[in-house]
Amino acid sequence: MVKPSKQNNNQKNTGNAFKAIGLVSAIGIDLTVCTLGGFYAGKWLDAKLGGSGIWIGVSVLAGLVVGALSIALVIGKVLRDNHE
Repeated sequence: MVKPSKQNNNQKNTGNAFKAIGLVSAIGIDLTVCTLGGFYAGKWLDAKLGGSGIWIGVSVLAGLVVGALSIALVIGKVLRDNHE
């Protein structure tokens, strides 16, 4: 029998590290984009409808919720891929 070399084990760990880095980056970018999208949508709504900033606050909160749901979907997909 041939024993697996340590190099293969290190390559596997490196792949897992890159997956973790990618996941954390995706989470950060996703939340940032959704929040900024909510801010700019709220700014536009505030200019069109008035409201002294209330639309900005509501839209930023909506962006945070959408970002959190999107992050949950990404994490769920990663977890499903790891179990297969």
